[in-house]
Amino acid sequence: MTKQNPADRLAAIKARVRRACEGCQRDPADVRLLAVGKSQAAPALAALADCGQLSFGENYVDEALGKIEALSGRSLEWHFIGPLQSNKTRPVATHFDWVQSIDRPRIVRRLAAQRPAERPALNVLIQVNLDREPQKAGCDPDQVAELAAEIGQHPQLKLRGLMAIPAPRTDREQQMQAFARLFQLFQALATEQPDIDTLSAGMSDDLEAAIASGSTMIRVGTALFGPRPKASQAD
Repeated sequence: MTKQNPADRLAAIKARVRRACEGCQRDPADVRLLAVGKSQAAPALAALADCGQLSFGENYVDEALGKIEALSGRSLEWHFIGPLQSNKTRPVATHFDWVQSIDRPRIVRRLAAQRPAERPALNVLIQVNLDREPQKAGCDPDQVAELAAEIGQHPQLKLRGLMAIPAPRTDREQQMQAFARLFQLFQALATEQPDIDTLSAGMSDDLEAAIASGSTMIRVGTALFGPRPKASQAD
C-alpha cells in the first residue's frame, strides 16, 4: 500500500467532515479542524502547514514550545489541549493563542495574571469531564457556570466555549447521546455569554457523531500525521 502524504491525509479528513456535514445539513465551513501534533516533530507539522493547515493542538508544554519556536515564521494558531499543571501556566499564557483545558479556578487566575499585556486576550474553553471519569481531566458538568463566571472576571481571558473528550463508545447512537448532553451544556452557556461560539468535540473515531451533534471544532492527530512516534518529552 502506498503511504499517504500529508496532503492526501488532510484531504481525506476534510472529505469526512464534508460528508458528515452534508448528512446533517450543516455548512462544512462551520467546523474547524485542529491538527493534534502530540509527539510529532516540527517538520511533520510544517509539512501539514504547507498544505494549508494552520491550527495546531499540543498536549505537552515543553514539547510544544520547541515546535512553536521552530515554526515561528508561519503565523500558525496554537491551542493547548492537554491537562495543565499550575507550574506550566506561564509559558502557556505567553506562547499559546487558545487553551482548551480550563478545569479549575486556580488555572484561570494564573493564566490571567501571566498573560502578557501586549498580547490579545487568551481564548479559553472549559473542559468538561462529561462522564465524570476519575482518570480524566475536566470539571464536572454542574461546575461549568461557576467556572465561566470566574473567567468572566478576567479581561485577559476570553471564554469561547466548551471542550470534552467523552468516554470511548463504538456505537454511533451512544456517541450521539453523549455529544447531545455536551451540546445542551454548550447551549446553556451560550445563552449567558455573548462570545460563546466554539464546541471542541470529536476526534478520529467519532467526528461524524460530534458534527451531527453540533461540534464546531474537531481534533485529529494520527489520521493527519500517520502513526505517532513514541513521545520523547512529557510534562
